[in-house]
Amino acid sequence: MLTLMIAIFVLGYIAIALEHPFKIDKAASALITGVLVWTLFVLSGADQHFIEEELLHHLSEISSILFFLLGAMTIVELVDAHEGFAIITDKIKTTNKVKLLWIISILTFFFSAALDNLTTSIVMISLLRKLIEDKHDRWFFAGIVVVAANAGGAWSPIGDVTTTMLWIGGQLSTMTIVKTLFIPSLVAMLVPLIVLTFTMKGEVDRPKKMEGLEHYTNPTTPFERNLIFFLGVAGLLFVPIFKTLTHLPPFMGMMLSLGVLWSVTEVIHRSKNKEDKSQLSVIGVLRKVDTASVLFFLGILLAVAGLQSAGHLAIMAGNLNEWFGGNVYAINVVIGLLSALVDNVPLVAGSMGMYEIAAVGDFAKDGVFWQFLAFCAGTGGSALIIGSAAGVAVMGLEKIDFVWYLKKISILALIGYFAGAGTYILMQSL
Repeated sequence: MLTLMIAIFVLGYIAIALEHPFKIDKAASALITGVLVWTLFVLSGADQHFIEEELLHHLSEISSILFFLLGAMTIVELVDAHEGFAIITDKIKTTNKVKLLWIISILTFFFSAALDNLTTSIVMISLLRKLIEDKHDRWFFAGIVVVAANAGGAWSPIGDVTTTMLWIGGQLSTMTIVKTLFIPSLVAMLVPLIVLTFTMKGEVDRPKKMEGLEHYTNPTTPFERNLIFFLGVAGLLFVPIFKTLTHLPPFMGMMLSLGVLWSVTEVIHRSKNKEDKSQLSVIGVLRKVDTASVLFFLGILLAVAGLQSAGHLAIMAGNLNEWFGGNVYAINVVIGLLSALVDNVPLVAGSMGMYEIAAVGDFAKDGVFWQFLAFCAGTGGSALIIGSAAGVAVMGLEKIDFVWYLKKISILALIGYFAGAGTYILMQSL
């Protein structure tokens, strides 16, 4: 049964990858995969009480991610409904693909460090929809957003969930993360951009503004636009601060920010008629939130959690240590590549469980192993669109085809990953 769990997991990933030829939504494939993995775990003869405890434990973690995602998506949609992103998009005048790619990538890289890679990806997709009309052009930019968001998240203690785990776990301190990983992360983003600078040509078409009659009869005022934009951004920035102060899960801060924004929109639109108010309220905006993406995320995380509880990921981590003779660079490079196939969170959790914090050496606090693990686990997932939370969110929001990403973005992401990894190793040898 345990072997069959892996087979079902692989088949589920194939179904997700071939969503368009099969004409079955990836959310359906992910949910079936997640449930079947746990069903086979139950049928394997393992202790029923243990399995229930494990499932509930993972569900609490998964739920916190899903509520975080739902809150972030709602805030972004609310800002979008008020045309708040025009504050940024109106300042981006260029339609040159290369120039626009550099602007979007740099914004994503630094936003990701300040917010986190998942929230930043959601925000940037909303911006891209305002800037690029053609679907495949937008897909390409969205793919680079995934690369830049994961690179930006790797050098910040709050930029990626795995870096946050190592930070909270005591393996890494804030200044060590920033000082040692900023340059490798920057290289991981810059190298693909430099390649594209010499290969990409042409202009993008801007979307035509479609404004209905209601836009003229009762538009959002500049004050409302600015207020909701800055409150939305402040709310997203507040999440890591709230987490640091209270040590509560990030979704709690996100829910608080959403509640405040919800209250403000109710107040500022209270005098408007019901029809106009509904378009600018959280209740109206929730209809636009892509629920299928949330369910897709649920299925994927359940499937990976099942493999983790069954011990498959711990066995894999142990094998890596044995195969590479404890070489910290080789182990971490492979962990980074594996995180493109399997969620990086359990891989990092498995590594944290395998190795204790030593007094001195590579495994000491702020040691080379933990530093390089943060970089590799954070950026390696960009190789596949299902390899990171940012990628999964972008895939869901833009309906990007798995195989399309594999053909167009994966090579660029791998070039950046190996360039960043090589930069880190070189820095350690100097």
